[in-house]
Amino acid sequence: MARVRLIGPEPVTVPELGSRAVQPDEVVEVPNERFDGYVSQTATWESVEEPGAREAVARKTAAKSPQKEG
Repeated sequence: MARVRLIGPEPVTVPELGSRAVQPDEVVEVPNERFDGYVSQTATWESVEEPGAREAVARKTAAKSPQKEG
C-alpha cells in the first residue's frame, strides 16, 4: 500500500476508503494501483510513501544483513 497526505483545506470523504472522512494533514494508505490518481490531484494530495517503498527497504535491509554460518 502507498501513503498520501491530504493537503486540502477541508475534510473530504473518500468512497474508495469505505466512505471514510479524511482530515487535512492526515496520512492514509491507498491501493498501489490508485496512487497516481491521488497524487495527480496536486492541490489536494501529496505523496508520503510511493508504491513498493516498504518492500524496497525490506529488500535492501535483507541484502545488507550478514548471513549466518551454520
